[in-house]
Amino acid sequence: MQSTMPDIADTAPALQTGKLNWVGMSEIELPFIFESRGLTPVNVNSKASAFVNLHKEDAKGIHMSRLFLALDTLSTEQQVNPKTIAQALDKFISSHEDLSNQAKVEFKFELPLRRKSLLSGKAGWKSYPLVLEAKIDRGQLSFELSVDVTYSSTCPCSAALARQLIQNAFVEKFDKHALNHQEVLNWLGSTEGIVATPHSQRSIANVKVKLDEQITEFDVVNLIDTLENELKTPVQAAVKREDEQEFARLNGQNLMFCEDAARKIKSRLEDAQYTDYWLRINHYESLHAHDAVAIAVKGIEDGYQP
Repeated sequence: MQSTMPDIADTAPALQTGKLNWVGMSEIELPFIFESRGLTPVNVNSKASAFVNLHKEDAKGIHMSRLFLALDTLSTEQQVNPKTIAQALDKFISSHEDLSNQAKVEFKFELPLRRKSLLSGKAGWKSYPLVLEAKIDRGQLSFELSVDVTYSSTCPCSAALARQLIQNAFVEKFDKHALNHQEVLNWLGSTEGIVATPHSQRSIANVKVKLDEQITEFDVVNLIDTLENELKTPVQAAVKREDEQEFARLNGQNLMFCEDAARKIKSRLEDAQYTDYWLRINHYESLHAHDAVAIAVKGIEDGYQP
């Protein structure tokens, strides 16, 4: 007769007693179908983390395979939305009766979106890094969504210095010289005329928001659109010459330090009335070897900290 396989987590005594905040697994390969408002359900490849607390002080450990199997059900038999995530968290806790009363799960993945060009009518794919976290704490459900939006930022100080150099070049060229419209126009279109350009750099806005616990669907595209529309200069996918020219115009009309970008986004997040938010602006300097950074939070009690 085959003997029953031992379950050390259930039967063996703990080497030392004590409660643990979180026990589980991270970097789990987990493809799934993601649902969000305005999107056809999309297949993504995520890295997942799954945890429960261990509040029974003398328990040897948790049953990690039970967390893994609950996630596998989410991956193979369901689509990922607020309801199915809540069901997985409930399974985490119910499969650890008397051991745990808290559970959390995190998914890191890139969401591919079709994005239109600025003017030419073309379109292309852009991938947005997302982190989706959900938690149950003694029966209280919460969701958190993080997204990175990449854009171009042109330095206002550099722009002013470039304009001054162009003015100086104009004076040097046309001082005590009768102005001719065509000659000036030709000069402005030459490298001799535009002797300097402001520096711009690829920049990233990292934004994290708390979502209402009663939500029935995610709305990732709306958050991304809100951020890109406020920043004005998100990086592009498909680009023809007219799109590149429009991008140059938008950069010139939306000069910003990292402080400007942070305040613009903070204002929009306030308008959206998120329960809480955290943002970090990263301008990866083209002038300096270091980065320019601004951080802001909503500032509520027991909320995100800067």
